[in-house]
This record gives sequence, structure tokens and C-alpha cells, in this order.
Amino acid sequence: MSFFNEILTFESKSAYDFAYDLSMRKNFSTPKIYTANGDLKKRWYVYFSFRNPETGRLKRITPFYGDANKHKTKSDRMFVLSIYKHKIETLLKKGYNPFEDNSDLFIKEQQQKGIEVAQKSDDKIIETKTTPEIVAKTPEIIKSKTISEAFKFALNLKKKLVNEVTLKAYKSRSNALQEFLVKNYPDMVYIDQLTKSIIVQFLNSILDKSSPRTRNNYRTELSSLVQVLEENEIIPINFVKNIPVLKSSPERHKSYSKQLDDDIFNYLEKKDPILLLYIKFISYNFLRPIEVNRIKVKDINLKERTLSFKAKNKALKTKIIPDILLESIPDLSEIDPNDFLFTPKQFGAKWEASENNKRDHFSKRFKKVVKDHFNLDKNYGLYSFRHTYITKLYREIRKTSSPFEAKSRLMLITGHSTMTALEKYLRDIDAELAEDYSELLKIT
Repeated sequence: MSFFNEILTFESKSAYDFAYDLSMRKNFSTPKIYTANGDLKKRWYVYFSFRNPETGRLKRITPFYGDANKHKTKSDRMFVLSIYKHKIETLLKKGYNPFEDNSDLFIKEQQQKGIEVAQKSDDKIIETKTTPEIVAKTPEIIKSKTISEAFKFALNLKKKLVNEVTLKAYKSRSNALQEFLVKNYPDMVYIDQLTKSIIVQFLNSILDKSSPRTRNNYRTELSSLVQVLEENEIIPINFVKNIPVLKSSPERHKSYSKQLDDDIFNYLEKKDPILLLYIKFISYNFLRPIEVNRIKVKDINLKERTLSFKAKNKALKTKIIPDILLESIPDLSEIDPNDFLFTPKQFGAKWEASENNKRDHFSKRFKKVVKDHFNLDKNYGLYSFRHTYITKLYREIRKTSSPFEAKSRLMLITGHSTMTALEKYLRDIDAELAEDYSELLKIT
């Protein structure tokens, strides 16, 4: 039985090389982790039962501790034990039996992997089942992916699933983490050395330099990458998703008053017609700035009065173009359908730039042309027009409809995927205001 533990000790060091299958065999129970109700002063371990060949009944096997109890935090100890748990189950499914000498099975498996295992002259890695000491030289540990390799692997898969802006954020976050590790943990090389507590330290360093919102963004994007590693069995669990999200104040874009809105539109008619139409797509079609940047001439169907674009939460989305916007769109008949509608100098042209750079161009342009002229503070931006016109539309619909009817109609216009998402958005921008309650305050 002892050699089962010796094999497990070696195999746990390369735990990420094997798949995890939830299906159970009848000869053993599901391995479980004992945490002593979170008491770090007591020993934590993995335990399971195996069918005794003599009695035919399941018998509790000696718990496996490994190096778990050397760790002083709950998250690190749980992480190590999770590896042991997965590995024990994998070994049991491969036929390892704690009541038998498993040396032949172990040697055969390692040889199939092309790994040389030192043996004694009698071709046994240990002397007998009753001799627990390993007399052979410990086999070379199979190394997992390096941290750099692991994140490159995750980014390569994400490249096929997310847009350029999101991918750039993933790269930035993973690079920042690796720089942190080089500075603070120079001896850390492999991805299986990364722990939850280290990620927490990294996120705390981000919080010190920025804000809870930025720290939460780092957590979200790193969790997404680590989830890829879990799904591809490079690590056993995604411990980043268990790190709490900090409470933060959301970024607020202030809505424009009717007078200021009219003044900006009138000013841009002469000053910057390209920027004006850009804003109208945000205002009348309720698009996000980055979605406006993606519009190509071919995406506009004037005959059917529809607009197709790549949205934030969908690969392709279609909206109607209201008449108030349709009448502002210039003649596009002579323009290459594959040209972008908005470019720095004209409607419909080639524009070789990243989505981030395109968005930054119009943000800076808006600041220079509009914000500086009207002396607007940081609470006003391009996104404010979306808030302004959704609020205006909702309040107009509410004049003749119940709140539910108004929101149901508004969902079709704004493109929110759920009523919950729309309601949260309306709360955030204070679209719903209470009626005058003066009568309730009068003292009779």
C-alpha cells in the first residue's frame, strides 16, 4: 500500500498533465478534501475509500497530506489539496490499487511516456510491498508550462474569440502580472507555482496605484485567461474567479441639458460636420462610440433603413435607422462599400488604425472641438449623448405608458439584451424621476 503513496507523491508534481473525469468507478469513493472547518492549526488532507479485496467492502485509506500543511493560508492549502484530489482520482481510474504493489504499472506508464525510470537489478523500483522506502533515484520531475508559455497559450485561443480591443486588454493585464512576478518572485517560472495569494498581492499593487474599478478590471481579465488554462487542463482550478470584487463607484457620464445639447449640435453643423454625424449615430441609434467606429458603408442599407454593426455583446446586430438620422447621412453611392463611414477627414474612406486608436481620435477631437469651446468638465463625453437621448426617449414614452410597457418598447430600441440590464442602466443614468411630492410634505 505504501508504494501507492510514493507514486502519488511523484505524480502530483506533474498533476496538470492529466485529464480530470467526473465519472466514478464502483471500486472507490470520490476523493474528498478535509479542511478541519478552516482551522489552519489542524492538518488538512485528501481522503477516500477503496474496496478491500478480502472483505469486498469499501475501506477508508490512509489520508494523503503531501506538502499541503506547510502552507499557511487557506487558499494556498486548498489549491495544493485540489491538485492532490484530482491526481488521486486520475490514478485510481488508471488502475492503481492501494492494496497492491503498483510498481510495474507505474514503470510501464512512465516508459510509454518516454520517461526513463531508474530501476534495481530485479527490475523493481522498490524492494517489496512491505518496504516503503524508495531505493531508486527519484525520476526527473515533468515540468508544466512556464508562466509566459501558459499566458501565450491562453491569449492565442482568446484571439479567435474576442475583438481587438478586448485582446489588447488581456495582453496588457497578463504582461503587467508577469512584470510583477519578475520583480517580486524572480524564482517563479512555472504556471503551477502561481497561487491565489500571489494574484491578490498583484491586484493590491494595482489598487495602490489606481482605483477599485481598475483593480476589478484586472481581476476580470486575468480570470478570463486563467479560465482558459483550467478548461485546457493546464491548471486544475481557476482560483482568480474566487477573489472578491471590490465595491467601486461606476464611471459616470453626465447627461446634457436640452439647451446645451442644441448648442453643441448647432455649433458642429459649421465647425465639424463629421463629428456631428458621429454624435448623431450615438444619440439617435444609441450606439457606443467604438461601435460607430466599426461602421462600414456596406453596413448601411438605405433601402430597408437598417444598420448592421458589431456590438459589444453580439457578433452582429441590426437596428433600424430612424428618419431623424437617415436624413443626415450623406450620399454613399459612389463610395467603396468596404470603406469605413467615419474617418478623420471625410465620410467613406480607408482608415488603417486599431479600434482603440479610432476611438481615441474622436474622443480627443471631441475634447478639442466641443469640450474646450463649451468649457465642459470631465463628466461630459461622447458617451453622454447616449445617456441623454435614452433618458429623453424613456421619459417621452412614459407619458403614455406604464413603466413596464415603456421599458419593453425601449429594449427594442436600445438593444439591451435583458430587462434587468436595461433597468440597471436606467437607474444608473437617473432616467426615472419621481413625480412632485410636495403635497405629501405639507402639514395639515
